[in-house]
Formats: sequence, C-alpha cells, structure tokens
Amino acid sequence: MSEVGAYEAKTHLPRLLKQVEAGEIVTITRNGRAIARLAPVSDTKDAVSRIRALRKAVARPAQGKKLSMRALIEDGRR
Repeated sequence: MSEVGAYEAKTHLPRLLKQVEAGEIVTITRNGRAIARLAPVSDTKDAVSRIRALRKAVARPAQGKKLSMRALIEDGRR
C-alpha cells in the first residue's frame, strides 16, 4: 500500500489508476492525514451476495408485531 499527497494524486491520477488496476491500494493524504483510499473494485457478484447476506442479517420484525421500548432495550443488551 502506498501513500501520495493530494496534489500528487491530482497530477498523476492516470499512473495511480494503473497501480490500482494492478491490485495495489493507494492512500491519498492531505497534510499528512489519510483522507481517501483508491482500491480495486471487487467483483460485482461478490458485492451483491454480501448485500443480500447483510439484509438477511438485519431482518426486520414481522409487521403487526408490537414491540415495547423495554423489549427493544433488553434485546440490545444481548
């Protein structure tokens, strides 16, 4: 993983994009602080499957089911 300043990133963007295409991750800094990261795009099928898994993990309660504030608080403590 390499780091470049914001000005250098602006002036050398095509070179940085080639590095990212090759699989490298580039961190862009401003005044020594990381502000952005250029990374290769993962496979879209993989992203779709991860989104579906996240949606299943964050299942909503059945409609019509009454939840009290106390039940929500207790559920959050588990």
